[in-house]
Amino acid sequence: MSKKTYTGQSHVQKVIFNLAAFMIVVAGLRAASDILIPLLLAIFISVIANPLVTKLRSKGIPILGAILVVIFGIVAVGTGIASLLGTSLSDFKENLPRYKEMVNASATSFLEFFEQLGLQISGSAIIERFDPGAAMSLTSSLLSGFGGVLSSGLLILLMVVFMLLEATIFRFKIRHIFGTQSDGASQVDSFSDTVNRYMLIKTGTSLATGFIATIWLMFLGVDYPLLWGFLTFLFNYVPTVGSIIAAVPPALLALIQYGVVTSLLSLSGYLFINISIGSILEPRLLGHGLGLSTLVVFISLLFWGWVFGPVGMVLSVPLTMTIKIALSNSESARWISTLMDAPMTFKSEE
Repeated sequence: MSKKTYTGQSHVQKVIFNLAAFMIVVAGLRAASDILIPLLLAIFISVIANPLVTKLRSKGIPILGAILVVIFGIVAVGTGIASLLGTSLSDFKENLPRYKEMVNASATSFLEFFEQLGLQISGSAIIERFDPGAAMSLTSSLLSGFGGVLSSGLLILLMVVFMLLEATIFRFKIRHIFGTQSDGASQVDSFSDTVNRYMLIKTGTSLATGFIATIWLMFLGVDYPLLWGFLTFLFNYVPTVGSIIAAVPPALLALIQYGVVTSLLSLSGYLFINISIGSILEPRLLGHGLGLSTLVVFISLLFWGWVFGPVGMVLSVPLTMTIKIALSNSESARWISTLMDAPMTFKSEE
């Protein structure tokens, strides 16, 4: 009897110690966010850029030349995006108070319409508790927070250069450590290949989503289409939830600019883009095992957003997916990866 009691206490102590260690790690991540956020962005960029470097090297270009070409391309793209979005973001911030008032006025008139139909709705109470204009403020703070991190662009670029240099010999180091035919080397190779493939496909579909959304909003005449297209590109890394976050601000702006019809057209366009790219094309490109449960997506969005702020929200799913891929390459932890899988994975197996 005493032996069973002791074993139970030992198990409880182990759980408590693991929870305490997790809380310490999370507190450390939040405390070191100023250092970790540029590092995570550098890793994110280097993972996407590394295949381009490999492609240039296959053409006979030396490693330093290939890295410089890719870095110059990154700088050119980043400068172009910053110049295009800088004016739009500053104008949007200036007009933000007016937009909030107009959104709230539209919501009030919408609720009054239902009251005229005989439905007893306290419009003022709803507006006070659920401010529709808060979505515009949230959008401004998200974009400003992301732009603030990008202000340390030189540091991020330097880290990207060193990471790309290290990537050329990383596999040789791993094989030297574990041996060419060992399970450890094959697991690391499988992990890195899967992460690279996921990030490339996700970035490509995100670019396509942002581009199509920008063209659609330009066609509708909604203000700041480049700004909303960039927001769509960023939040396409967050499946399902990200599309909703990205669709709300331009829909609200279309509502106060042109009315309900244009707002519904804006939402319909986002719905079509999300279904065609996010629900049909992307799963086919990614294949089996690279989906996440919607609950896991939502929890990761809240968790990484709380730890790292706006950048954490954008990188929440790539970070969680990287953890999932790492778990799937471990026999002892594969069951956790299975719990994180999207429901469609199991439907397809049936």
